[in-house]
Amino acid sequence: MLIHRRALLAAPALLAAGRVSPSLAQAPWPERPLRLIVPFPGGSTPDIAGRAVAAHYSQVLGQPCVVDNRPGAGGNIGTDAVAKAVDGHTIGVSINGPLSTAPALFPNLPYDPARDLAPISLLMRGAQLLVVRADLGVGDLAGFLARVKASPGKLSFGSVGSGSGGHLAMMDLLARAGGEMLHVPYRGFPPAVIDLVAGRIDAMVLIAAGILPQLREGQVRALAVTAERRIAQAPEVPTLAEAGIADAASYAWIGLVGPAAMPEARVARLAEEAQRALALPQTQATLEAAGFEVMASSPAVLRQTMAEEAERWGGLIRRLGIKAEA
Repeated sequence: MLIHRRALLAAPALLAAGRVSPSLAQAPWPERPLRLIVPFPGGSTPDIAGRAVAAHYSQVLGQPCVVDNRPGAGGNIGTDAVAKAVDGHTIGVSINGPLSTAPALFPNLPYDPARDLAPISLLMRGAQLLVVRADLGVGDLAGFLARVKASPGKLSFGSVGSGSGGHLAMMDLLARAGGEMLHVPYRGFPPAVIDLVAGRIDAMVLIAAGILPQLREGQVRALAVTAERRIAQAPEVPTLAEAGIADAASYAWIGLVGPAAMPEARVARLAEEAQRALALPQTQATLEAAGFEVMASSPAVLRQTMAEEAERWGGLIRRLGIKAEA
């Protein structure tokens, strides 16, 4: 519905006279283009998710929604920019670490996810695969863990950094099994996958989308999936529970957030439209083909997810003394 400028100017008087609803008396929002910060490079999964939502917002909110990529510090830099935004027109997407576990990993983190961010919607989650180099000589998770325990610290695993989902999932598994491996952090999935295929590292836990091509070509072997159920993209791979490790399921996930001061009505509208954006058949097909599950939700669900992940993985970080690499 269009509201003419003259009607907007007259709204306060009409409201006082009881002749117009409070919603019509309020200024329209957004009044100018929205900015959606993605704390990772273009082409990354958070970028793909953010752009899908931004395109829909541009169509339905009456203003463009412009994606602003601000990578760095594992997503903390861009997430901090969302937390500190005061223009009323900035939102952002982010992942597990910056939204939940970063306070436990970075003592001087310049924002507090629980205090400084307004959860809008969980967007999606992706199963992770535990994969090993093809010539490691182990055929299942039990054999892998036996090999690790037989040679403490001799085998290595890669990740995209301390506190990343893959790093914490592997550390959790090793703690449960009583094993020790050398952690090798990388700046992004591509160089880690290259080294895994080449045999320079022995194992890795990473989102299924990041390793499916190499798995299908036989360049790596998958021993388990961290999801609660087997995934359609690799149905032959057992879950951790099926492989003998109970109650260890975990996911890489992406959420949509705004600054803490964002009004609840705006948060609710953005959440509603995010759900519509991700319900589009083409968007769902694209994400599911890459191994992701659409999880568009209410703000309350994302808030709960952030809190539960902070408690679970933050506890692991503190218990094992995990530190961020310089």
